[in-house]
Amino acid sequence: MISKVKNAMSSLVGGMMPHGHHHHHHNHHSGGGQPCGPDSLPPRFPYGRPDFLDLTPELLQYSTEHASRPVLTLKRDSRLPWRSGYAEVINAGKSMLNEDQGCCEKLFVKKPSGKNRNSSLLEDNGDGTGIPMHYWGVFDGHAGSGAAIMASKLLHRLIRDRLGEICHLLENSNSAPPICLSKNGSPYQADSKKGAAQDTEDPDAVTDSSVRFHMEKVVSLESLVMGVIETAFSQMDDLIEKEKASYAISGGCCALAAINLMGKLYVANAGDSRSIIIRNNEVIPMTNEFTPESERQRLQYLGFLRPELLGNEFTHIEFPRRIQHSELGKKMLYRDHTMTGWAYKTIVEDDLKFPLIYGEGKKARVMATIGVTRGLGDHELKVYNSNIYIKPFLSCVPEVKVYNMDENKHGPNDVLVMGTDGLWDVTTDREVADAVSAYLSCCDPSDPMRYTLAAQDLLMRSRGVLKERGWRLPNERLGSGDDITVFVIPLAGPGTET
Repeated sequence: MISKVKNAMSSLVGGMMPHGHHHHHHNHHSGGGQPCGPDSLPPRFPYGRPDFLDLTPELLQYSTEHASRPVLTLKRDSRLPWRSGYAEVINAGKSMLNEDQGCCEKLFVKKPSGKNRNSSLLEDNGDGTGIPMHYWGVFDGHAGSGAAIMASKLLHRLIRDRLGEICHLLENSNSAPPICLSKNGSPYQADSKKGAAQDTEDPDAVTDSSVRFHMEKVVSLESLVMGVIETAFSQMDDLIEKEKASYAISGGCCALAAINLMGKLYVANAGDSRSIIIRNNEVIPMTNEFTPESERQRLQYLGFLRPELLGNEFTHIEFPRRIQHSELGKKMLYRDHTMTGWAYKTIVEDDLKFPLIYGEGKKARVMATIGVTRGLGDHELKVYNSNIYIKPFLSCVPEVKVYNMDENKHGPNDVLVMGTDGLWDVTTDREVADAVSAYLSCCDPSDPMRYTLAAQDLLMRSRGVLKERGWRLPNERLGSGDDITVFVIPLAGPGTET
């Protein structure tokens, strides 16, 4: 295995290898084993680790040693915004490369200028004008690293550009966003349309202004920003699909992003990565995981509404186990999209099909193939040996939660932790909070490396130590064999930046 990785890495470091063209699919998120587009297509971005790690080719190669699983952290002289801490480690052999990616950027939101109006993905020009936006992203790739790399390079720019389109509303943050914008994007003044003009437009329109006022929903600026982030995730997914025509972009990825804008922290999650805030040693969950179990009813409802998506192979109804042909006509426990609990139904021929959702916990799968139900990419993922696409059941839209930074005081040990599922599979929220709090309380508050060291400590707790019987935790339970990526972000961060 090691020699295979070394050979692959030497060609990769030489820039030869399009990322993700391996068929060592891990069953956790993927299956099917489709080739990732014609081999002749160039990768959209070459494989690499996050730019801020500043790895030499030798270190990049060292980072892929599955046998030793070295932990990569920020160098002592590296500076991420807010002194954010970062650590990562490769899996124990389930895929040749580390399919996780991380991103951390400080950007500036500004009105689209004439020349940039149609170019959505420019690098920040660094003139420091505009509304500052801090961004952290964690992307857990599956069936290749292409989608994760592309999202780590571009999602923050899409969010910034979409926010730029409502920049004039952000700058006027004391008033609610107007319900309608004029054609050029500036607020539409309803007042200018008083009088008879209304009658000609719509005979059913409510003309009494006091009644009309009460029928208008007031939308907060915060919920407008949430909608912008949701839209940017969808656009990222569309962009991956569009660019697959010209580039090799392998697999898909779970996406977790944190955006700090105007005193609020927006945490957006599509997939099974997780984020928590630790404040005064109290845990505030900022994400929910999206898995076949947590999204069962949404998936079953889609299968019920559009049975053609099930390809005559699957049933949207869930049963506690596979049904035998000899059980036709018997009554068995089941549940469908309308139910939280279980009931009995008489088994008919159609029920013998494979259930849309099968298995439990980390082994639950959609169509026996994928273990996450939200994320980016996966446009070509099919059920093994079939022509049934899984993408219609996967959502690219994140759930966005908001934390008000300005309303809370934060000490040096109050942090946001973001991690891929490799961290959380073997460590609970409470254990993570206790470990981070214990570690930081022993650290010099002025040490710029303290948050990276805390991230490294967390990661090594979940990876464990290599023993005769694999990677083990101190209690002899199995450690995580997955890629692990962790950010530890101090919430007092804005105060530390001069």
